[in-house]
Amino acid sequence: MNEKEYYNLIKPYEDAMQMLLSRLDTLNHTLYESSATHPVPIHNIQSRIKSKKSIEDKLIKKEKKPSMANAKNYLMDIAGARVICYFVNDIYNLIEILKSQTDLIVMKERDYIAGPKPNGYRSYHIILGIPVYCLDGMEYFPVEIQFRTMSMDFWASMEHRINYKKERQDREKLVKELKEHARKLEKIEKITTWAPAPSANTPFARRSRWRR
Repeated sequence: MNEKEYYNLIKPYEDAMQMLLSRLDTLNHTLYESSATHPVPIHNIQSRIKSKKSIEDKLIKKEKKPSMANAKNYLMDIAGARVICYFVNDIYNLIEILKSQTDLIVMKERDYIAGPKPNGYRSYHIILGIPVYCLDGMEYFPVEIQFRTMSMDFWASMEHRINYKKERQDREKLVKELKEHARKLEKIEKITTWAPAPSANTPFARRSRWRR
């Protein structure tokens, strides 16, 4: 896959991402009634489009030729967003609203909040098909979204760093401690969880970039 093919590949995914971010921005200031006691649900949004090398490496790992066609057919995470919320209830309220919007389709989802991974990882993963309109019609393009609270994101970042520092002699001890910290963070979230019901009038959040 050359550079021109890569940019032709990612253009509709960039369009899909922009549409999703705009929708999340709108939900962020309309999900709850606007007042000092009803804050916004989203702390920040991070987004990225996979690099050419990352796409090619993942296809090779899947034993597929690194081509435009295979990228489109076998990868569902070319476009990705990470939505960091204040409370767990915020996550479920946002997901419920997104899933109820008739122009979006749920392609895949996994609730690691209700059922954490064995290592303690918690997050809500969902892949939404976003409609992208062209001159010759409309096509759905997938955008992978990870919903986390701030504590979930902090834990995941620390766990990721430890996994990449395999030379540490106390790595197994640290992994065990992280799992225990994940349980403690979950207990704290249950004590502090608060979120009002979504506004009856529900139809912008800070954005940053993340890479993978």
